[in-house]
Amino acid sequence: MNISELQRLFRERFGSSDDNPRCFFGPGRVNLIGEHTDYNGGFVLPCALQYGTYLLIRRNHTDRVRLVSVNMDYQADIPLQELGNKVGKEWVNYPLGVFDQFRQLNIAATGFDMLYSGDIPNSAGLSSSASIEMVTAYALSKLLGADHLTMIDLVKLSQRAENAFVGVNCGIMDQFAVGMGAKDHALFLNCHTLEYKLVPLELNGFRLVIANTNKKRGLADSKYNERVAECMVAVEALSRTMELTRLGEVGFMQFYKIQDVIDDDLIRRRARHVISEDQRVLNSVSSLMKGDLSGFGALMNASHESLRDNYEVTGFELDTLVAEAQKVNGVIGSRMTGAGFGGCTVSLVRSDRIDHFIKTVGEAYFEKTGLKADFYLGEPAEGTREII
Repeated sequence: MNISELQRLFRERFGSSDDNPRCFFGPGRVNLIGEHTDYNGGFVLPCALQYGTYLLIRRNHTDRVRLVSVNMDYQADIPLQELGNKVGKEWVNYPLGVFDQFRQLNIAATGFDMLYSGDIPNSAGLSSSASIEMVTAYALSKLLGADHLTMIDLVKLSQRAENAFVGVNCGIMDQFAVGMGAKDHALFLNCHTLEYKLVPLELNGFRLVIANTNKKRGLADSKYNERVAECMVAVEALSRTMELTRLGEVGFMQFYKIQDVIDDDLIRRRARHVISEDQRVLNSVSSLMKGDLSGFGALMNASHESLRDNYEVTGFELDTLVAEAQKVNGVIGSRMTGAGFGGCTVSLVRSDRIDHFIKTVGEAYFEKTGLKADFYLGEPAEGTREII
């Protein structure tokens, strides 16, 4: 992204001043493995990406906050006393939710001019909302003298903004990966305790390729809520034999000894996915720490199988993309990533096979679904930061 061009657009929109705007960046993220485990208090393994949201911000010495996006038509000019009011379903609710969280911490806002510009591909499921929230929270912490707020504080604050203000009941993984990511590393996170560690992601001649099905995800929200409810039924059944509040507390071998207490086969399969997926994350961390990329790729493939057969959140388009990817020589792992029912896949592809992969998979996918997939190369990147 050309920062000089963004500065020009900022001056064009808000006027010149002796004060130059400061520039902050919040990346997008992709989850490498550990799907539908977050709200079960389990493990995930995402990484931050080179795509993200840029924020140019400057005090304007007024009692108003003005928000503009290079990507969206809607813009806002809001008096400070109205920052706690939601604006329909507009994108500005993400930064406004963050302002609201600062207010609840008794950190008073001042007037700001704010220009956002994102290069996260639209509807690719790479978490543009968390990117906007985290870049806003980090910038405000610096400009409002709230340096006592750590990055993890800002992660929690941004999740609360999305839950309470925007009204989306997301887990904490997205904001955590966006805030805490590190170059050439994945982030191993316990979603219940928030314990984490950075795991080397040495790709050694391979690349992450993200493919967007471009399928409209009409079922995602209702099915997501359905799966959350099914997991709670599984917890209730398993708690007859052990004390627990979430599936993330159940070990892999432990589950296979007690799984028969779940009478309903569908509920048993839902629990089997979550608990086996947690184990796959643990095994993935072990593989990556040893530099065993092939072992990690095999776990990605197994993750997709479980999401397809046990959790049933894939669908024809995602299954087609993954199946076609796995046929290509030079691919060592491919799986859906995100909530499912559309959205994206992530594949580990040998660098010298990427052009062939995109052409071959893209043509086969179009032939079978009538949809055109979009492909993006992902690089494990730094988390939220200021760009000097």
